[in-house]
Amino acid sequence: MRQNRWDEAEARAFEAAAGEDEADRLLGLRVYSSRLIGSDPDLVMHGGGNTSVKVRRPDLYGEMRDILHVKGSGWDLDTLEAPGLPGVRMDALTGLRALERLSDEDMVNVQRANLIDTTAPNPSVETLLHAYLPHRYVDHTHATAFLVLANLPEAEAIIGELFEGRMAVVPYSMPGFALAKAAADAFEARRDCEGMVLLNHGHFTWGQTAKESYDRVIAHTDLVEAFLADRAKRPNRATTVARVREPLDGALAEQVLPVLRGAVARVRGDHHGGAARPVVTDLRAGEEVASFLATADLDALALRGPGSPDHVIRTKGRALVLRREELGGPERLTAKVAAFAEAYRGYFEGQNARVGGIKRPLEPHPCLAWIEGVGLVGLGKTASAAAAAADIGEQTAEVMRLGEAAGGFRPIGTEDIFDMEYWSLEQAKLAKGKDAPFTGQVVVVTGGAGALGRAIAAAFAAEGAAVALIDRDAAACAEAAKGIKCAFPVTCDLAEEGAAAEAVGAVVRRFGGLDILVSNAGFAPQGNILTMPETEIRASFEVNFFAHLAMARAAARVMAVQGTAGQMLFNVSKQAVNPGRGFGAYGLPKSATFFLVKQLALELGEEGVRVNGVNADRIRSGLLTDEFIGSRAAARGVTPESYMAGNLLRAEVEARHVAGAFVALAKAERTTAHVMTVDGGNIEASLR
Repeated sequence: MRQNRWDEAEARAFEAAAGEDEADRLLGLRVYSSRLIGSDPDLVMHGGGNTSVKVRRPDLYGEMRDILHVKGSGWDLDTLEAPGLPGVRMDALTGLRALERLSDEDMVNVQRANLIDTTAPNPSVETLLHAYLPHRYVDHTHATAFLVLANLPEAEAIIGELFEGRMAVVPYSMPGFALAKAAADAFEARRDCEGMVLLNHGHFTWGQTAKESYDRVIAHTDLVEAFLADRAKRPNRATTVARVREPLDGALAEQVLPVLRGAVARVRGDHHGGAARPVVTDLRAGEEVASFLATADLDALALRGPGSPDHVIRTKGRALVLRREELGGPERLTAKVAAFAEAYRGYFEGQNARVGGIKRPLEPHPCLAWIEGVGLVGLGKTASAAAAAADIGEQTAEVMRLGEAAGGFRPIGTEDIFDMEYWSLEQAKLAKGKDAPFTGQVVVVTGGAGALGRAIAAAFAAEGAAVALIDRDAAACAEAAKGIKCAFPVTCDLAEEGAAAEAVGAVVRRFGGLDILVSNAGFAPQGNILTMPETEIRASFEVNFFAHLAMARAAARVMAVQGTAGQMLFNVSKQAVNPGRGFGAYGLPKSATFFLVKQLALELGEEGVRVNGVNADRIRSGLLTDEFIGSRAAARGVTPESYMAGNLLRAEVEARHVAGAFVALAKAERTTAHVMTVDGGNIEASLR
């Protein structure tokens, strides 16, 4: 049984927080029940659902008007707030029903023109459907069980028998005006029904209270899950996305994912007529995924289509299937990706001719890969896009598996898939926005839990990259990752043998590969090198030189397999060129790392891998603590602030300035073997 999470005390709290106005209190309950629905991803997978409430509000003249608040574009149900439910004047919406036809563009324009707040987000494309149902609260979901039911060959007959006439059924139609009218007609033909199934699409419920509609969502889904369990002869349980991100075979994943990632990057680059454009991957596995990938007719299932039409926008209409025997070498896998792209181009050309040749082709690469022995892999130009594709892929696998066992999985056909994928409203988005500079790239930052590591990671994330933080302090690393979008924490001590390779392997399993290594980890022992124990000097070399070398080797292997060039950036230190008293054990290995930058640039240049470094000085961090700064300032007879600003610019250098230097070097497309100084000006440490 699926858990009904309604809590009357929580509901009343949302209602009270909305204020004294009746419309606002109804909206507060709408927010509460929307969040309940959104908290179960199985019900509303990545935008596959929306909610609404009808209220009355006074206009500027004091006249009461009927207003529909419906989920707006860009908002997720699990974090929905009142501004995410834009209000639209009902009379304008209901008046449209008299029209014979209405373009999507005109529909959107009317909806925006009748917002009660012109700064609000665009209302859902299914706004008219919500408006044409007379109930105060309406919920639209895409539960796995309903996707299975809606795609069965005899779905309509089963729905009639299962719900005993309490459910209206609407034949498949694209979202928009035509679907809204068809749904309204279906309801009016059976006005005593308590819900609606859109065939091949999803499920609607409604009620005069938020609780009534939400209760129906849960009760209807429970009923369908029990029916499917009985029909498929499997235990009755609530279906959900497990999000098991460890591959079925870790070693195989580390071998395959960089090859796949590189092949897709080149397809993207060819599509745009330029250099390779990387993608991020997101992997899902576990027992059920393994069972699905062992299906004998996997190739045929991959051609069937999506569980819900909404999904095609994130996953395309089919997945790339890679059997174990196709994973033995990069050539065969690369050929499979190329063949997928060629088939997609043929699909586009044929369908585009059908609609008059007016569409712009999307990138032809797979967005979802079913890899036997590895898992389901989502691919996208951002980590969030890859995760969405993987989530949907996992749900679709369950829909297919359960659907086949319960009578057959029969989704929409090729023409309907194309019409949804190349919907005019989606096409309009192609001309909007611009990718951030490091979109699709994976950046690895060692010493990621420190002040400088966090600043570097945050700077690259702000430029669109997916970021992995490597640090030996597990708690600090996890905490640092929480504050950075799309960040992945990896705990290891890079001074240990094999740790660098293991850390890079973890990043590959999580994001598919890497494009930029920022080798930043280090520590600064103090003391005279003639009297310091040799073990301390060797320990410094392990972290401040050999860890950098080990990370470079591990990263270079992945970059070579990807075949899409890459970058290595090293945090060197002014100690490499301007030694300070008592820091010999730190400066010596840093000098070796300075040389490493030059040597790696020499050895990796032909592969297109650029290697650069940053020399920084006096940055507040784990190396330069407040206590250390205070002692140094006292020794010089100055304040800590004056000590930190003791440079030509008379200004303290902060972690963000050093992070900016790493980003600048990463953007310098024709620069390699260069070390940039970031110290506010120190003539003694200048390189020339």
